[in-house]
Amino acid sequence: MSQRVKSPCVSICALDEQDICVGCYRTGDEIAQWTRLTDAERRQVLQRVAARERAAMNFIPVPGVPVKKP
Repeated sequence: MSQRVKSPCVSICALDEQDICVGCYRTGDEIAQWTRLTDAERRQVLQRVAARERAAMNFIPVPGVPVKKP
């Protein structure tokens, strides 16, 4: 059995005025629903998180991993 998709939580839990966590870039709803999501749904959340990080210019590219444009 494979491991579940892990939470992007970095223990900096504070929502901004758009209801986005300043630590992990998930919405309040995404955070609240995380434990009930399937792995496929978690991957979709992580894709949205990555897009939010890119839009905020707050990410570190990983060598060899292509960055998708939103």
